[in-house]
Amino acid sequence: MTDDVPAQSLMLPVLLRPVISDLEKTDVAAAQTLRAALVKVENVHPGFTHDLVLGLVKKADLSINMNEALLRLQGQVADTDSEYRLRRAEEPFQELNRRSSLLKKILSRIPDEITDRRAFLDTIKEIASAIKKLLDVVNEIAGYIPGSTGKQALEQRKRDFVRYSKKFSTTLKEYFREGQPSAVFASALYLIHQTNLMIVTIKNKCE
Repeated sequence: MTDDVPAQSLMLPVLLRPVISDLEKTDVAAAQTLRAALVKVENVHPGFTHDLVLGLVKKADLSINMNEALLRLQGQVADTDSEYRLRRAEEPFQELNRRSSLLKKILSRIPDEITDRRAFLDTIKEIASAIKKLLDVVNEIAGYIPGSTGKQALEQRKRDFVRYSKKFSTTLKEYFREGQPSAVFASALYLIHQTNLMIVTIKNKCE
């Protein structure tokens, strides 16, 4: 796995959008202009915001585990990022909003709990349960997606999510053998990234 991939995708929604939202309270026009500019440049040059933030961190001569930082911050924005929330009112769609938000919040606790073996083992059980319940509701939503192409796209996203869930499990086993948390942080971000991709696919196919 390349650790930068989920960090690149999450830098804008997890780190920068909340800052822009705070700016919006005092200067709506400036916040909207900044948000539009960042979204535009990110679409044209994926990873720009990631490189920008890392450049600033390097310039300030700071030592930050960016995967850990993004994982911690994810818990604060899981309920508020509209890009990764479904608007349809039917219960399965709203349930997926709840399930995806809950999974992200549980994953965001990993940095605080990983050094407490008992607490971390309990968290791992919560993650496994959250993953199963999320997949259950995705299966239900598949019935709402029109056409075989849309269903196939969601099925592929679901397979990717399952694959990264298994990689996360493997990474946990390696952590308990070797005691290196960085790989766990990166793997957790991959799960969040795959969750977001699944939400976006559903939005594109049936909203």
